Amino acid sequence: MSKKPRILIVGGVAGGASCAARARRLSEIAEIVMFDRGTHVSFANCGLPYYVGNVIQNEEDLLVATPQLFKERFNIEVRLRSNVAAIDRANRRIEVTDLERGTTYGEDYDYLVLSPGARPIRPNLPGIDLPGIFSLRTIPDSRQIVEWIEQFEATQAVVVGGGYIGMEMTENLHTRGLKVTVVERLSQVMPLLDQEMVAPIHDTLIKHGISLYLNDGVAQFEKGEGHRIKLTLQSGNQIETDLVILCIGVRPHTSLAEKAGLDIGPGGGIQVDGQMRTSDPHIWAVGDAVEVRDVVTGQTGVVPLAGPANRQGRIAADSIMGRSSTFRGVQGTSVVGILDHVVAFTGASEKTLKKLGMWDQMEKIYLHPGHHANYYPGAEPISLKFIFKKEDGRIIGAQAVGQKGVEKRIDVVAMAIQMGATVFDLEEAELCYAPQFGSAKDPVNMAGMIAANVLKGDAHLAHWEEVEESGALMLDVRDVMEYKQDHLDEAVNIPIDELRQRMQEIPRDREIWTYCFVGQRSYFAARTLTQHGYNVKNISGGFKTFSMHETAKFLS
Repeated sequence: MSKKPRILIVGGVAGGASCAARARRLSEIAEIVMFDRGTHVSFANCGLPYYVGNVIQNEEDLLVATPQLFKERFNIEVRLRSNVAAIDRANRRIEVTDLERGTTYGEDYDYLVLSPGARPIRPNLPGIDLPGIFSLRTIPDSRQIVEWIEQFEATQAVVVGGGYIGMEMTENLHTRGLKVTVVERLSQVMPLLDQEMVAPIHDTLIKHGISLYLNDGVAQFEKGEGHRIKLTLQSGNQIETDLVILCIGVRPHTSLAEKAGLDIGPGGGIQVDGQMRTSDPHIWAVGDAVEVRDVVTGQTGVVPLAGPANRQGRIAADSIMGRSSTFRGVQGTSVVGILDHVVAFTGASEKTLKKLGMWDQMEKIYLHPGHHANYYPGAEPISLKFIFKKEDGRIIGAQAVGQKGVEKRIDVVAMAIQMGATVFDLEEAELCYAPQFGSAKDPVNMAGMIAANVLKGDAHLAHWEEVEESGALMLDVRDVMEYKQDHLDEAVNIPIDELRQRMQEIPRDREIWTYCFVGQRSYFAARTLTQHGYNVKNISGGFKTFSMHETAKFLS
């Protein structure tokens, strides 16, 4: 740029701060000023639950960058406790209120970037404003929660909402020694995932003494004895507790944009183009307040994740500086640790694809491989669900849950989705292998191989939800002792090692559905029977997947 441009940025944290730093790296002559209504401009809000849990012990460790650092390292001015109240688009001017002094002043801009973030949802329920009911969005929020716990020597907490923040708060309150109850109005925690994939999370929550109220919501809050709070649920159940954490989602903070007449999308976020430019050519918007396109489904919506917000900030700065960068969209890649388990996700889920009327084009597989070579001590199973297109094998989504190695596999699949890869590409993926880190056939390779077998016609799949209406003969090929422990009603047991000798016991006039514990032995059995003229399908994921489905049905 030949002239000295004035760039004003409203809001910091991931989107605004990354935009400011990127703009400075691209231009030494630009004047850059950031405004934030809060007391911190750039902090790790994803670390807040871990500060509450005392895993992160120093509040200062949450500060990514201070106003002093921005000034000294980047020559960027930061004004905290400064609320941008209005935008005069015609004159390219903002109105700022200094919240400390109570004064209002104006600032001119050449380019304006909005990064207002999102605000926690606080439903209009009786008693919602009682002391001891918290949301978690900022460092002061986390500080108030810790102070409350310490002041009242809290031993019990209720977390309302079972999404990402709800699960992280559950884990960290449990780590602090509190007895935690989770209230979730849906039939599962982690509602973005398919229900059966959350079954291990429900199990581990219950195992660790977490009380779960699913298919239930809060009807009202009342003051209990002393500092305590009494919740009445929609079911009529009542809970008394020391504190409540509301984790029921966020709404994009769009009031400033709406007042300025900027376009708002159907999902409630600020509408932007691929360069993060709003409907005003001199105003950009980034972060939790904007609507973005899902690269898998093509749908638009608000996706409040730090990774996309950082990338959006960079692209807005590029665009302001005349570069041709474009935001590709999102695929929702995310991970959360829940006690001794990890769950991760990328792409589209089965229930989302069904809701959009796209499921007929898709197929799914389940597998449960070890996170590293099974002969090396400490191998833990990963339950992996993998969705791909029937037509060409393009990868659409994946979900994984386990104790170790989960996020590593989802990261690989996330990059595969970004590159438009197919299951055949995963067959050939060359990944790190040493026995303590993986297997010669990594779980990602195995997913590709199983899916490729389906598309090549070497495997014909069935799924557990289809069993009751199938009319097929269920053939359990596990060992006798495994079969006796638990099995499908009416299933015939012929261990795989006896299959060739006992094949005459299997009728040729019925479709045969094979299963074992995780699906591998039953695939071998299906291949053997198919080559002897039987009509065979293998139930994907084996009896372990069946157990996950049954747990999900029971809890719902």
